[in-house]
Amino acid sequence: MQTDNLIKMANNIGDFFSAEPEREHAILGIADHIQKSWELRMRQKIIEHYKNGGEGLNELVKEAIGRL
Repeated sequence: MQTDNLIKMANNIGDFFSAEPEREHAILGIADHIQKSWELRMRQKIIEHYKNGGEGLNELVKEAIGRL
């Protein structure tokens, strides 16, 4: 899967959880969703992208991925 697609998917998850009034709950929700729903290779690729600066990821998503 292309990194651009993973970024788009992760940001869509982030958009959903951004409605959560508690920032910490939103971050945990994003991380939990990615951990449970994404294949290992997808998680590894988005984590690698995050470690390389995370260009294109929104802030909530960056924080969530940083916790994976």
